[in-house]
Amino acid sequence: MKASVLLAHPYEKSFNHAIFHTVCEKLSELKIETFAHDLYIEQFNPVLTRGELGSDRSDDVLANRYADELQVSDLLFFIHPNWWGQPPAIMKGYVDRVVRPPYAYDFPPDDSGGGLPIAKLKGKTGIVFNTSNTAKEREEEVFGDPLENIWKHCVFGFCGIDRHYRKMFSVVADSDLTTRRKWLVEVANITERAAKNQF
Repeated sequence: MKASVLLAHPYEKSFNHAIFHTVCEKLSELKIETFAHDLYIEQFNPVLTRGELGSDRSDDVLANRYADELQVSDLLFFIHPNWWGQPPAIMKGYVDRVVRPPYAYDFPPDDSGGGLPIAKLKGKTGIVFNTSNTAKEREEEVFGDPLENIWKHCVFGFCGIDRHYRKMFSVVADSDLTTRRKWLVEVANITERAAKNQF
């Protein structure tokens, strides 16, 4: 079993980083080969290039590496804050440049892209850990929890990932050390459940 773990947060002491390290530590404990990437540290360029449209490969070494790892990974972890109901631009860029044809989905030879996609990530498990400074009730009632739709339907569903789980931790700004430690225990437990195909 292999796992890809993608982190998108610019501050190295963020709770997102604590989540990232907890996931990686649990995967190591479970002896799962892990491709762990801090997108900011690695300075991933999120901008999809004109040359990448309709192409099997990119001129970007990182984009190609992430795409190769995406295809061989059984577990996919995405860790990022909720910014304006969306992932940070660098994570959106990962989706644009990596979770794309021909790696994550494709179209039949006679289809120009307007038909139904051929999902190519079937059998994988997708896990999303988010942080937010908006209370859960307000997030759902006022904003409609757009991240749930983005990951569950627009990304995972489109690419054939039917085993998935998303957890939002909030309100991070008001949380104390005890609460954060409990959250990290939950992160470890969710990671182990994912590894055991319990979603």
